[in-house]
Amino acid sequence: MCDVTRTLALLLAVVALAHAQAPSLAPLEPDEWWGPTSSRGHTDTSIRDFRVEFDDDMIQDLRNRLWFHRPLTPPLQGVGFRYGCNTTVLQPWVDYWANEYNFTQRAEYFNQFPHYKTNIQGLDIHFIHVKPKLSGSSGNIKVVPLLILHGRPGSIREFYDAIPALSSPYEDYPFVFELIVPSLPGFGFSDAPVRRGAAPPQLAVIFKNLMARLGHDKFYVQGGEWGSYIGSALATLYPDNVLGFHCNLLSMQNSCTETKSLATAMLASMQLSSAEAAKIANIANLIEETGNIHIHGTKPETLGAGLSDSPVGFLCYSLEKFAFGTNQQHRDEPDGGLSLRFSKEELLDNIMLYWSTNTVTTSMRLYREFFSNKNRALAIDDFPTPVPTWSVQAPNVFVATTKSKLKFPNLLGITELDNGGHFLAFELPKVFTDKVFLGIKAIMDFRNTKTEL
Repeated sequence: MCDVTRTLALLLAVVALAHAQAPSLAPLEPDEWWGPTSSRGHTDTSIRDFRVEFDDDMIQDLRNRLWFHRPLTPPLQGVGFRYGCNTTVLQPWVDYWANEYNFTQRAEYFNQFPHYKTNIQGLDIHFIHVKPKLSGSSGNIKVVPLLILHGRPGSIREFYDAIPALSSPYEDYPFVFELIVPSLPGFGFSDAPVRRGAAPPQLAVIFKNLMARLGHDKFYVQGGEWGSYIGSALATLYPDNVLGFHCNLLSMQNSCTETKSLATAMLASMQLSSAEAAKIANIANLIEETGNIHIHGTKPETLGAGLSDSPVGFLCYSLEKFAFGTNQQHRDEPDGGLSLRFSKEELLDNIMLYWSTNTVTTSMRLYREFFSNKNRALAIDDFPTPVPTWSVQAPNVFVATTKSKLKFPNLLGITELDNGGHFLAFELPKVFTDKVFLGIKAIMDFRNTKTEL
């Protein structure tokens, strides 16, 4: 037996032993406190109206930083976005943000839906809450609560074009959604935890408590990117509360998947030819496009200090992620392909939610918590969830959807799209809406045939 085979056999044996001796899922503290210690017992837990406002001092400070930035370093010739955001493309975005972006108008755009805040476990959690308005002609349409969770570098802005359709009678579906769309803790208008440990499972506890406060003991969950990890944790921790889980990035991270990743890395490093290495799916993209994950997951404060101080730097960083996240081939486009899916106004709306709230750094901490030893020890993805699940796989998301029946024994289906990427609701709101209704309908039909659920 060669050394490589012997090593891989040993790794698989270790994983098998770990699963054979796997403990039961440890319950999480339902009221774990994430706010300042001094505020415990003195918080307002009412549900309060909230309005998005961009104040004059913040706007003037932002414009000064944009107007007086250092000259940008010229890009290499013909490089497109292969080395990151092309600085020739960047300057027009800077000029537009400083001189043409209408802050007052955009704040009003955000306020077209009702916003609220309520304190959950010491944190003021912001959310949009849209209840459908049904007329007498709507018949017997059922209203069902749907918690929609965003990721990073996205935000609640991703869902603005889908919210009206999701909360209105749609085609021939016999139901419509009451939407709860929160900002993740440390993102946008939601407070950030003040101490370590708030990984996706802990955020799942917060959102379960939020839904309970809104009167929803049972509800559906939709998530993309970080929202999918939090949604998966919700379905695992609270299978009696989550009626169904719909997501557009069904992924998992447990001892089995880590072993596969390690095995792939070993094979890729053992003097393979270029042709042989190319056969390993996505390895080039995983190496080239996950640098941000590595630094977010290890030293978020270091990067955050620079990006929080420089709007040009943060804009550059964000645009590159939207270019690649929409389509990997956009790296070869002169403008990163940004104009194929988004207007400047749309992406700057999203960026403003981070900049105006100074949550660039706090949003990146979630990666550090996800990769922490504490979260890994919880091993939440080693435990199956009976919650019926439906997934959407866009072709330009470089992380493939898992088909694990061990984790998701009631994975009812995967819709494979012929277009779209990482920001599906933002890129293709009509497609996103179609697939949410389709998946939730399948979940409802399944539940109607399974009396034990």
